[in-house]
Amino acid sequence: MLDPQAQALMQLMVDKGVPPVNTLSPAEARESYRSRRTFTQPDALEVFKVENTHFNQNAVDVPVRIYHPASSQTQAQLPALVYIHGGGWTIGDLDTHDVLCRSLCLQADVVVISVDYRMGPEHKFPAAFDDCVAAFQWTVQNANRLGIDTKRIAMGGDSAGGNLTAAACLQLRDHPVQPAFQLLIYPATIMWQDTPSYHANGQGYMLTKDSIAYYTDNYLRDRNDAKDWRASPQWADSHAGLPPAFVMTAGYDPLRDEGLMYADALSKAGVSTQYVCFERQIHGFITMGRVMQEANTAVSMCAQVLRTQLHPK
Repeated sequence: MLDPQAQALMQLMVDKGVPPVNTLSPAEARESYRSRRTFTQPDALEVFKVENTHFNQNAVDVPVRIYHPASSQTQAQLPALVYIHGGGWTIGDLDTHDVLCRSLCLQADVVVISVDYRMGPEHKFPAAFDDCVAAFQWTVQNANRLGIDTKRIAMGGDSAGGNLTAAACLQLRDHPVQPAFQLLIYPATIMWQDTPSYHANGQGYMLTKDSIAYYTDNYLRDRNDAKDWRASPQWADSHAGLPPAFVMTAGYDPLRDEGLMYADALSKAGVSTQYVCFERQIHGFITMGRVMQEANTAVSMCAQVLRTQLHPK
């Protein structure tokens, strides 16, 4: 059964005449997504310090927002989370995921580095992937200034951000410093998927087949990119040697099955992996804590996993 709170939200969007994302230009879609956040997201929590800065990637400035918990006043080196926002590689920014990053910072007691990577269609694949890999490397290089322990830097993201997190962890697998953990929230792991959940949930539950095609077309240069593991991390030759993972999916999400498939691929490769499905939820629910109670439960669960993994006793 679909969560009644999710059902009420979707009905409200119909009643308000919110247009499907695939009928909008990228600029219109970004503004629509940004403006809706105040209706669905909880109030922003106060953290000790927020810092807006940027790093340079291939002569392009990539903005980042850094959240410091209160413990940064007393501890020289804290664990960190490099967070990659969702939005189909097309929409979303530092503000749309500000509340979530603040919550994870406080509940997990970690420094959070939120990344405003380049998006399509202006910047095609693999620009977003390159920016996210570079964001992790920049965090490692600036760990002392940021008060971060390089051995305890996780990567995480939701939806497209989960896709980019998984791909970045594959790329960083053989680097001297690699992510200590990967947090994958309803990740996209297969481009142009053909799964039971894609067909069963591809209409009527917020994220649709049409919107997935819209996002994918905006991101990829052509269909051949879908075969590249940097776009479809499920198709990597090996998933061995990757960081431990927590994979969360939603039961009424077209991406549900590919999230489970990726969790299974990690487990089969010997990677310590936890998997949880919020069976009654829709794609995107974790940022909707003002109108869905289970969203707040999901955030707390993610934070607890991060705390357990990054604050070993």
